[in-house]
Amino acid sequence: MIPQIHKQGSHTLGLLYYLYGKGTHEEHIDPHLVASFDGMSPDPGRDPTATKKDLGQLLDQPLHLLAEDQRPDKHVWHCSVRAAPDDPILTDEQWADIARRIVAATGIDPRDGAGCRWAAVRHANDHIHIVATLVREDGRRPDHHRSGKRAQAEARLIEKELGLRQVAPGDGTAAQRPTSAERHKAERQGRARTAREELRETVRRAVSGARSDEEFFDRLAAAGLLIRKRAAPSGDLLGYKVALPDDLNKDGEPVFYPGARLAPDLSLPRIRERWSGDTGTDPTPRQENTARPGPSTPASARRRTASAAWQAVLVVEHGDDAFAAAHIAAAGEVLDALAKTSAAHTRRELRDAATAFERASRSHVRAVRGHDRALRQAARELVHGGPALGRGEDGATTAMAIDMLFFLITAAAHWQAKKGHAQQAEAAARAAEHLRTAYQAAAAQPLGVLYQRGRRLNRPMLQRQTVLLREALPQLAEQILAEPGWYALAATIADAQAAGHNPAALLSNAVERRELDTADSVSDVLVWRLRRMADLPADASALPESGTTGCKSSTPRTATRPNSPGRRLSGEEASGKTR
Repeated sequence: MIPQIHKQGSHTLGLLYYLYGKGTHEEHIDPHLVASFDGMSPDPGRDPTATKKDLGQLLDQPLHLLAEDQRPDKHVWHCSVRAAPDDPILTDEQWADIARRIVAATGIDPRDGAGCRWAAVRHANDHIHIVATLVREDGRRPDHHRSGKRAQAEARLIEKELGLRQVAPGDGTAAQRPTSAERHKAERQGRARTAREELRETVRRAVSGARSDEEFFDRLAAAGLLIRKRAAPSGDLLGYKVALPDDLNKDGEPVFYPGARLAPDLSLPRIRERWSGDTGTDPTPRQENTARPGPSTPASARRRTASAAWQAVLVVEHGDDAFAAAHIAAAGEVLDALAKTSAAHTRRELRDAATAFERASRSHVRAVRGHDRALRQAARELVHGGPALGRGEDGATTAMAIDMLFFLITAAAHWQAKKGHAQQAEAAARAAEHLRTAYQAAAAQPLGVLYQRGRRLNRPMLQRQTVLLREALPQLAEQILAEPGWYALAATIADAQAAGHNPAALLSNAVERRELDTADSVSDVLVWRLRRMADLPADASALPESGTTGCKSSTPRTATRPNSPGRRLSGEEASGKTR
């Protein structure tokens, strides 16, 4: 149940005409009074002798007892209370009780003192509107400070008592919802989303991996947005507004939205915190070589995204709150960039994941930027790497990146839940489910290839792989061997062995300090971790078969990489600090 306090107005009668009218799309059905301050107010909806003017005069009577210079300019208090879509339809008596509780909780009509005059109108099954005059019977103003939070707290109690869907309490960091006028305008224009929502997503994507004001505004312009910049007399840039070219007001002018009205973290000062951290000093020890040789490609960008996400999981699970908050915020940038650059068969779910996670990326824990540099660099490389194909190495590395991002987003959900951030935790959980669906679409083909390779391994080779698995991962081995994905993992172990790696060490490192409880298939997860750690192609369709007609010695050798004789595992690889 969601109560919403609307802006105070100055025309009681005008609001009553709207509440008792047909609505902008004739959506108001049977408008009628369900409760009022005295229980006897005239109801223009059900009483043919009552008029809206009668009700308006009754509500405003305390206002007219004051001298004109003592009357408040904005005297109309308006609150809507809406049930969740899956809640049962409540009776008029139930809505009447809800209205009385809301006006009591907000100070409009407290039970133990003088109150304001008010009326509750129902014109749809799922909500009511409460209108009140902000002058008490004794001529004084009501104490309705923080009425929105007080209404929310009462709504949580009502939900429990009536068995309704319990809405997670907010903390004031959510983006502003589209107004009903914006929603109706979008419907008239045939838009799936409101202009505010489209602009928010476009600005979020423009921020992903950006490093300067200039780059940010260039991306906004390239996306087709209209931009207005606000500068100080000195010429310093203070803020910005954006608009869709075809979103016009009644005068035919574009409707501009400041960044802060799109989301709290999209104001220019908050955006600048991200790239100011990119040039700062990161005091945390670097666990991975962040050199970026050569131009970024879609596949290489996705591999490095998986690596950055792997490191970020540790920070979210074990790091300081400010560092964890920074990594969670940067994870949102990575999701935006991945959605923007991925193939059509995964794009929708990735976009939905990014949209859901947008709520999870903000809380009152202030992020210390700079520590999230690896994730922001990953987002940047995804953008500069360009669109990825849905097949081959591009498609397989997309599955690899999504697989690791799923664990990062799940870790973020756990972190938010531990902090008591219910809305953020719920949003992160929704994002993880979208990632799970996207992963299934991305991984089907490359895992299918690996599965067939594993099925073609000769029996002695499979037996040796089984023994190796049981020795390396005794607690997980039987579960993995029972999974269909075991054959794909067996093929990956064979590929790693053929490339000169020690598969037992790779397996141990792959599970060290990384939870696997949320994985649908542990073997699938280990496939991607091993292929990334061993620098094996994610797409195995072009690789020569290993162990089908014969096999190499199963004795582990010193771990080496292809074309790099005698190369030993780096310290991070040997200690399990890479995925």
